[in-house]
Amino acid sequence: MLIGIDPLLGPDLLSHLRSMGHGDYLVIVDANFPAAAVAKRLVRSEGVTTPQMLAAVLSVLPLDTFTKSAVCVMEVVDTPGALAPITEEFRTIVAARAGPRFASIVGLERFAFYERARQAYAVIATGERRLYGNVILQKGIIEP
Repeated sequence: MLIGIDPLLGPDLLSHLRSMGHGDYLVIVDANFPAAAVAKRLVRSEGVTTPQMLAAVLSVLPLDTFTKSAVCVMEVVDTPGALAPITEEFRTIVAARAGPRFASIVGLERFAFYERARQAYAVIATGERRLYGNVILQKGIIEP
């Protein structure tokens, strides 16, 4: 254990988070997401929900200030622009951890979400059972 580090952030995950560069994507997904098929680097954390992992990750990961879409979720299938109820929970966590400027969450169509996930540095698979419990974060920089 480390002081000040959320215990959900294990050594493998911390290594991935530290290795990521500015602009890299990190994907936190639910239990239904095809994580193993999509991920370049996969971290399994089935004992937690997506919101729990999102809060833990945002305790150490800065978000990108050079984009309008540092936080993305999957839109509800066959309903363009519609976001799942879990998105409000994500929005609350993001605003509390990263600041209100990041609370504007962008929706991506299902296959666009999959494509961005394939480009991601890493994918964290959680045990989230709610539908559309998937979120993509774009890493930013730490200001001097």
